[in-house]
Amino acid sequence: MLFDTHVHLNIDQFDEDREEVMRRAKEAGVEYMVVVGFDRETIPKALELAETNPTIYAAVGWHPVDAIDMKTEDLEWIEELASHPKVAAIGEMGLDYHWDKSPKDIQKEVLRKQIDLAKRVGLPIIIHNREATEDIIEILREENAAEVGGIMHCYNDSAEYVQECLDMNFYISLGGPVTFKNAKDPKEVAKIVPLDRLLVETDCPFLAPHPNRGKRNEPAYVKLVAEKIAELKELSFEEVSDATTNNAFNLFKIKP
Repeated sequence: MLFDTHVHLNIDQFDEDREEVMRRAKEAGVEYMVVVGFDRETIPKALELAETNPTIYAAVGWHPVDAIDMKTEDLEWIEELASHPKVAAIGEMGLDYHWDKSPKDIQKEVLRKQIDLAKRVGLPIIIHNREATEDIIEILREENAAEVGGIMHCYNDSAEYVQECLDMNFYISLGGPVTFKNAKDPKEVAKIVPLDRLLVETDCPFLAPHPNRGKRNEPAYVKLVAEKIAELKELSFEEVSDATTNNAFNLFKIKP
C-alpha cells in the first residue's frame, strides 16, 4: 500500500478524467493521498475530494507565489477550515524565489503567519521551497515550527540540509526527480534519510517520474518513486512502501 502525500487532483488538468486517474491510483496500490489546496479556488476543491473519498485527505494553505494576494480574511478562512475532520495539514506554504510575483518580504510574512496558525490549530505544515533554503530554515527555527513539524515537500536540496530539517521535526518527501538520470542530489538524499522520516509524493500533475518525464503526472506514478528509493537504499519495495505509508499515518494522525 502506498500513500501519496502531495497531489493536486483539485486543479483543472484533471477535470476531464479525475475519476479514471483515481482508479488507476488504486490499481497501482495507492490507497491514500493528500490533496493540497493553495488558494481560494483550489482549497474548496480539495475539501470536496476529501469529503467524498474516505481515503483522501486535504491540506489547506496559501502558496508563496501568490502571497501578495492573501488577505486577512483568507487566513481566517484557513483557520476555520483547519477544524474540518478531513483536513490533515496546513499548506502548502513556504518561499519561492524562482518567480517574482510576490516580493520576498511579503512571502516571509505570509509564511510566518501560517506557521503561527498551524501551531494554534495543532496541525503539521507542508513546506514549499524553491531557491530559498537558508531563509526557509531560518524562519522555521525562529517560529519554532518544530512544535508541529511537517513535510519538506518535494525536497530538492542537497544532502547537507537534511539533518537540520530532521532536527526540526520534519519529514523529507521525495517525488519524481529522484528517478531522473542526472538528479544527483535527490538520489543522495534518498540514501541518507532514515526510513522512518521518509515520505513519497507525486506533486501531480507536475514532475512526472522517469519514464514519464515531461508528461502529466498522476498519483499512480508514486509507485515509480518508491521503487527507485528502494533501489537506492537497497531495500525491498515493500519495506519502502510500508514505511512511508506508516510515516504518513503518524504525521497526519490518520487511523487506517
